[in-house]
Amino acid sequence: MENNFNVIIIGGSYAGLSAGMSLGRSLRNVLIIDSGNPCNRQTPYSHNFLTHDGKSPKAINMIAREQVLKYETVKLYDGIVVKTNKISGGFEVETDSGEKFNAKKLIIATGIKDIHPDIPGFTDCWGISVLHCPYCHGYEVKNEPTGILASGDIAYEFSKMILNWTKEITLFTNGKSTFTEEQIGKLEQHQIHINEDEIEKIEHQNGNISTIVFKNGKEFPLKVLYSKIPFEQNLKAAEDLGYELTEQGFIKADLFQKTTVYGIYACGDNVTMMRSVANAVSQGNFTGAMVNKELVDENF
Repeated sequence: MENNFNVIIIGGSYAGLSAGMSLGRSLRNVLIIDSGNPCNRQTPYSHNFLTHDGKSPKAINMIAREQVLKYETVKLYDGIVVKTNKISGGFEVETDSGEKFNAKKLIIATGIKDIHPDIPGFTDCWGISVLHCPYCHGYEVKNEPTGILASGDIAYEFSKMILNWTKEITLFTNGKSTFTEEQIGKLEQHQIHINEDEIEKIEHQNGNISTIVFKNGKEFPLKVLYSKIPFEQNLKAAEDLGYELTEQGFIKADLFQKTTVYGIYACGDNVTMMRSVANAVSQGNFTGAMVNKELVDENF
C-alpha cells in the first residue's frame, strides 16, 4: 500500500465511511484507518435512519464498506492509530503495527469512548436494554415501565425528554440525590419516582435487563434503563496536533467541520451530542465535501 494520500480519515464507521465516499467521488486518494471496534457493536438494531430503519449497525456498516471501496482511490486499513504528527505539507499518522502514512488533510471520525459505571451487568446491557438515546430506541420501548440512571440536572432534564415516550418513570440516583426542591416538586407532579438506593448489580439475560439489585437487598424488576454516562475521546491526539476540545469534551469544530487547526476536520460522535447513525452519515458526507473544497482552493 502506498504511504502518501490526499486525505487520511481516522475512523471507519458511519461518519468516516461517508466522508470517504464523498472524497472518493471527488477523485481524491483517501486512506481510511479503522480499529473495527464501534461504540454500537452490541446494539442489535439501528433506527431513525431512512432506508435502513431496523437493520443492525453491523449490516449497515458492511454495506457502507462495500460501496465506499468500489471507489478505486479509497483504501481501507485495519488498525489503530497510536501517534499523530504535523509535518511539512500536512500530517503523519502511525499505526499500532508501526506503519506510517502521510496526508495533506486529516479527518478525525473516531467517535467517543463511553465510561461505564462500576456496576456489574451494566456493560453487558449497554446498547441492548441500557439505552442512551430515545430517538434511536425509544419507540421500541414506548409505554414500558422505564428507569433512568442519573441524578441532578442531567436526570431532571432527561426525565422531561423520556416522559414523551412513557409515563412510568423511576429515577435511580444510586445514592443520595442532588435535586433541588423545585425539581423534586416538578418530578412528583409528573409522578416520576426517585429511588436513592445504591445499586449492587444489574441482573440480565444476554443483555436484556430483568432486575436491578440494590446493596440493601431490595430488588426492582425492570426491562428498560436509560443512562447518561461520561465519555472521553477515542483518539488521544489533541495535545499532539494542537486542536481544541469543548468544555463538554467534544472536538471543537465550526459549521464547516473544521477544527481549530488548519487542515484537520472532525465529524461524527466526537463533535456532537446528537449520537445517531443518520447524523454521522450526514456529517461525514458534508465533511468530505468541505475537505475537497479546501484542496481545490489550495491547488487553483
